[in-house]
Amino acid sequence: MTSDASDSIAYGRLMHRAMRGLIQTVLEDVADRGLPGEHHFFITFDTRHGDVDIADWLRDRYPDEMTIVVQNWFDDLRVDDDGFWITLNFGDSPEPLRVPFDAIVTFVDPSVEFGLRFETQDDDPDGGASGEDRPGEPDGEDSHDAEVVRLDAFRKNP
Repeated sequence: MTSDASDSIAYGRLMHRAMRGLIQTVLEDVADRGLPGEHHFFITFDTRHGDVDIADWLRDRYPDEMTIVVQNWFDDLRVDDDGFWITLNFGDSPEPLRVPFDAIVTFVDPSVEFGLRFETQDDDPDGGASGEDRPGEPDGEDSHDAEVVRLDAFRKNP
C-alpha cells in the first residue's frame, strides 16, 4: 500500500477549524451575556478577504490588516458559523463590520494572557478560505501551523 497526500491527516487544517470554533463559542457567549470581568479582545483580520465587509474609508486606511478592540463600547454583536457582525465606534462614528472567521489573523484576550495566531489561511474547502500563503511566508511553503501569540505587543509599558 502506498501513501499519498490524500492518505494523511490534515492536522493543521483541523487545528485551525478547532481554534476558529473556540473563537466562535467565545463570541457567541459575549453576544448573549456581554464581556465578563476584565476580558477584552484584540482581533486582527485580513481586510483583503473577499467576505470582509467594512466601510470604504476603513478599507482605504487598512488595506491589508486591521485590528479591532472589543472592550468598552460595541453594539449589535451577532455570530454565525462563518463569522461575526459588530458595530464599533471610530472617532464618534459607529461603523458596522462583518468579519469571517477565516479572515482572522490573531485573536488575543490580554486580560488572561490568551492568544491565537493563524499563520496561513485555512485552505480547507469546508472553511471557504483562499488557501493563499500569508505575506512574508516563502512561496510554496504549505505551513498550516498555529501558535499562541506573544502578548508583549499588547502590553502597556509602565
